[in-house]
Amino acid sequence: MSTVSDPETREEAARRSRIDRYLREHGFDGPGTTVVPLTGDASDRRYFRVINPAGGSIVLALHAGAIEFASLPFATVAELLRRMSLPVPAILGHSDELGILAVEDLGDVTLQAHLGAAPPTEHALLYRQAVGLIDTLQRRGADFAGRGALPYRLAFDVEKLTWELDFFLKHFLESFRGVALTEAERRTLGNTFLTIAEELAAEPRVLCHRDYHSRNLMVHGQRLYLIDFQDARMGPDTYDLVSLLRDSYIHLDDPVVEELMAGFLALKGAHAPEPAEFRRRFDLMAVQRNLKALGTFGYQATARRNPVYAQYVPRTLRYVRVNLERYSRFARLWEVLADHVEELR
Repeated sequence: MSTVSDPETREEAARRSRIDRYLREHGFDGPGTTVVPLTGDASDRRYFRVINPAGGSIVLALHAGAIEFASLPFATVAELLRRMSLPVPAILGHSDELGILAVEDLGDVTLQAHLGAAPPTEHALLYRQAVGLIDTLQRRGADFAGRGALPYRLAFDVEKLTWELDFFLKHFLESFRGVALTEAERRTLGNTFLTIAEELAAEPRVLCHRDYHSRNLMVHGQRLYLIDFQDARMGPDTYDLVSLLRDSYIHLDDPVVEELMAGFLALKGAHAPEPAEFRRRFDLMAVQRNLKALGTFGYQATARRNPVYAQYVPRTLRYVRVNLERYSRFARLWEVLADHVEELR
């Protein structure tokens, strides 16, 4: 039985105190105002919807501690994307001291949730819209490249890509699945991961959302909005498309993937890469991206004691297996991983 002395109870009380103070200081604490916790993401932020009796609402993002709004990545990237005419939630207020950001309430329907709540034709239209937004981000991103904004100072370089693959090794293979690698296996994985990272890092870079999947696209007024974009950075032109079409949270049939990929290339017009070469690069990016996702799921389950993401492991492993099987260059990588991960055999 919990008491007020329990650490979790104290933390909840402290969070509510911060919320109450913010609402009071910003004039949102009228009679009948309610505060509803929302499902969070994989970060340490907490989210709450504030509803007033008149029917209006806002969302509060509570950070772990104080913030510095002027340099907060979410705020600076939101402004950059807004200037590119990309749909992002409006920032309505903030408190550096309280570590609170108030943003426009876009509702609860993500692209993932929309899949089971609307006709297939409507869902297809939203996916085409999502592909179009990637193209806009890449084109408009190039226009703003010389202005020194934060995302242009970050990149999926060899170090970052290799770190993400090592994250898979540590948190999925070793921690989540309890694998004990031999030194020879560890060298094989390390060498292969480095080769993948070097090849991806050498590709021409475009502006990437960094986490562009069905849980980070909100459906609001028949329009998609981008959220969770604070880690935007430069990377391969396949990165966001892979995140969308090889999404751990939603299965897309192969014909749908092919159609959306063809639509993306069509948007490039005369600048479109050759389809077969683009597909090869897409699949290579998918191997890296899906392995990183598995690392995140393993980390959430073991380090954060959050089992929710474990349900997405089987689909992600299927993506990995398909690509390892498709390319002979991955034969040794596939062999080593399949020795320890049954789903890859």
